[in-house]
Amino acid sequence: MLGRLRPHWRSDSALPSRIDSLLGGDRRLGSRDRRLYREMIYTALRYLPWIEPLLESDAPGAARRIAWLAADSPAAHAFRAALAGDLPDCPADPAEKARILGTDVGALSPDWLPRECPEALVAPLRDVLLTRAPLWLRLQAADADPVLAEFESLGWACRRSPLLGGALRLPAGADVSRTRSYLSGQVEIQDVGSQLILGSVGIAPGGHWLDACAGSGGKTLQLAALLGPEGRVTARDTRRTALEQLAIRTARAGLTGRIRIGAAADPAGGFDGVLVDAPCTGSGTWRRAPHLRWVTSPRSLSEAATLQIRLLRENAARVRPGGLLVYATCSLCGTENESVVREFLGGAKGFLPILEGKRLLPQAHDGDYFFAASFRRS
Repeated sequence: MLGRLRPHWRSDSALPSRIDSLLGGDRRLGSRDRRLYREMIYTALRYLPWIEPLLESDAPGAARRIAWLAADSPAAHAFRAALAGDLPDCPADPAEKARILGTDVGALSPDWLPRECPEALVAPLRDVLLTRAPLWLRLQAADADPVLAEFESLGWACRRSPLLGGALRLPAGADVSRTRSYLSGQVEIQDVGSQLILGSVGIAPGGHWLDACAGSGGKTLQLAALLGPEGRVTARDTRRTALEQLAIRTARAGLTGRIRIGAAADPAGGFDGVLVDAPCTGSGTWRRAPHLRWVTSPRSLSEAATLQIRLLRENAARVRPGGLLVYATCSLCGTENESVVREFLGGAKGFLPILEGKRLLPQAHDGDYFFAASFRRS
């Protein structure tokens, strides 16, 4: 499997789709096999510089190293025991892992990272970015008790975020999509860091907002909930399939009357608020998308920043006087974050920074890394 993926893992940003096809297209594999091999493949990607040199010279040694480095999940437990059970326990500290293996922890950081986010080279940020991301939900129901009762009946240990009462953490691998709570729209899958973006900028109830880069709509649904029954959200995106997914999620959440999907016309006078959750290189999601460590380059960072500043300027014109403009990325990189904010403020007329740049750190909330900024139109 790794041999088939190897030509693509330093160039294909859509590698997870390739992995899904690889696993789903092999009739020899049952669901437990797919969970196991997915865990092992993503572990190899997370520690790629420690694995790749062994693939040709010592393939059994590479598999043994991957098994040792993998999280001891139910799906992987027997595999780890068989291949690496005689090794010492794998420590949490990446530097200690490197010492035991005789490798360099610095090899796990792309060469452009010191310029973009030097704090990601050292603990605690370095360490948490090398761990598997947990599963976070956003509670949409007014009453959490039926949701918590269902999860308890399934044996899932569930806890609330101390930062957001409506954010629920479940064990990785919990199949929420089959639960009554999910199918009835009482919960939505949304990373806690993503939830904290809108939670940190102060959304007043009511009004009409634009989600300019809505995607499949996690923040769109959250925004509609924050605005309340009197609020409205217009959701736009260039990707039709993403908006189709948003339509399904909107109906499931019972918010069809409050979310307009793909509407082209702006309200007279502009929107009360505009969210530009800009497309980015995704370095803040390395916990769940480790291949992006090796796909991202200085060129892709520069290209992303060019698109981001264009989107921010275009959508700033849609904010009414006195309205709020929110800019967000799931990137670690200064090129996509602070530099974009500086360039926008340098050329924008009539926008005052409210939140000039907040980094939402995964070690603080146990989710993905996000950046948020907000501006008031005078």
